[in-house]
Amino acid sequence: MSPDPIETSSQPVNNQPGDKSMTKAFKPLAAVAATVTSLALMAPAHAIDLDAGDYTALPAGTNALVVYGQHATRDKLYSKGNQVPIKPGLDSDIGILRGVRFMEVGGLIIDPQFLLPFGRLKGKDDTAGLGSSSGVGDLILASAIWFTKPGAKTHFAVTPYLWLPTGKYDRNDPLSLGENRYKFALQAGSIHELAAGVNLDLAADVTFFGKNDDANNGAGGATTLKQKPLFALQTHLRYQLSPTLDLRGGLFHTFGGETKLGGVDQDNRQATTKFNVGAGWFVAPTTQLLATYGRDIKAREGFKVNNQFNLRLLTLF
Repeated sequence: MSPDPIETSSQPVNNQPGDKSMTKAFKPLAAVAATVTSLALMAPAHAIDLDAGDYTALPAGTNALVVYGQHATRDKLYSKGNQVPIKPGLDSDIGILRGVRFMEVGGLIIDPQFLLPFGRLKGKDDTAGLGSSSGVGDLILASAIWFTKPGAKTHFAVTPYLWLPTGKYDRNDPLSLGENRYKFALQAGSIHELAAGVNLDLAADVTFFGKNDDANNGAGGATTLKQKPLFALQTHLRYQLSPTLDLRGGLFHTFGGETKLGGVDQDNRQATTKFNVGAGWFVAPTTQLLATYGRDIKAREGFKVNNQFNLRLLTLF
């Protein structure tokens, strides 16, 4: 998920001048190779997706250990809102290890935490030339600050996030899991009880990006990547079937984040809308299993997710 020249799997092998069928098949790929390279720049720059209930304040002294797993497939590629005329593919298997500690400081609940992503990315079909990559992503540090009390029917908090450039990164690897830059985000989130057993979550955030001074210039050399702020809005509706089981659905919209590579505007602002549905189940008083399925509804830039499966295991102690 970072820049490099793209060599697709449909590139001709031993293509002789008289082989018209091979030449015809290759021309569209040659025309979009630069586009695919530009779109790869956008892949790591995602918003901060929440699960319904994430902004619930818990009593000071509570600890949480969370493990996430996600499998996603992508089979369409977009540039400036138009579908690129190739058969692309990008699969990802991503996990996150998250540790949280709830504390009270100055009468307010906070939850210092870390998130460590890891996983594997693999290009397929006409974008198989992206190759594959596995390893650890950039470490994320965060802490929500609640302005409401545990046990309240309404929760409201603000969370700063800081990404450290600790993940695996190589400018010549199109699918590096690290981004080789600092990032900072500020998110505000709330939970509102609409009726008995029905809760609405709302959140908005903005992400600011540091420079990557070792981005690929398209020819294997180093250049500077800059990015404008990325904005995101999301909402979740949760219905409690029983004290231990709920049904949930979410809607997300991300926009902005246009990049400059070597000082050249890439005209690649994002505008992605997606949804998910799922269920949460407390299999024990302090252990919750969460499963959701989602996909992109619309994408302006980059790969469009056609299937995304999320699992989350949460334990409190």
